[in-house]
Amino acid sequence: MFFYNSSYLIFMLPAFILMMLAQWYVSSSYGRWSKVPNRSGLSGAEVARRLIDRGGLSGVSVEQAQGRLSDHYDPREKVLRLSASVAQSASVAAAAIAAHELGHAMQDREDYFPLRLRAALVPAVNIGSYLGWIMLMAGILLNMAGLAWLGVAVFAGGAVFALATLPVELNASARARELLTTAGIITDEQERSGVNTVLNAAALTYVAALFTAILQLLYFASIVVGMGGRRR
Repeated sequence: MFFYNSSYLIFMLPAFILMMLAQWYVSSSYGRWSKVPNRSGLSGAEVARRLIDRGGLSGVSVEQAQGRLSDHYDPREKVLRLSASVAQSASVAAAAIAAHELGHAMQDREDYFPLRLRAALVPAVNIGSYLGWIMLMAGILLNMAGLAWLGVAVFAGGAVFALATLPVELNASARARELLTTAGIITDEQERSGVNTVLNAAALTYVAALFTAILQLLYFASIVVGMGGRRR
């Protein structure tokens, strides 16, 4: 596609570097702390069930999911799905991930506004990811700056979604730290350090996603701005 050229690669290089660093940090953090057992001896699934009982989330169930690090909370079915490496492992990393996903269950129970906002954005983002491209391409090919700008505006939904995701994920991690401490699952400084490292690594991926979405949006906006210069 003509959008993706050497200028695009140069423009997006900082985002690519940050994304690679974030993925490396996640992999290395998880790899390290998945080998360190938590002192409670509880697997990720057992941590989740204990926190469900402690938090009064009786309507939430725990299931094992397919795939590596595919852990997530499904608000529609009220199910916490943990990957096998988390559900069956009694590691510090598994406890951190299970507690983080349970943080989302707590957000759902409390009708946490940022979570509702992110969910409400999903249909618009899905439509905009296709419609924005069509408008942007048509506007550039037909030399119609107004249509191209409309495409950029619609395409901006991805950046808005990435921005809305940040407080949801950071809040879930904050809840996870508190839950693990108050429940007595994480008890010493080494475990707290491991939990913080795993959760901070995960948070960095969302920061990188937002940074990437913003840079991509600015790149496409620069193309439309350039259309005005070509017309003159």
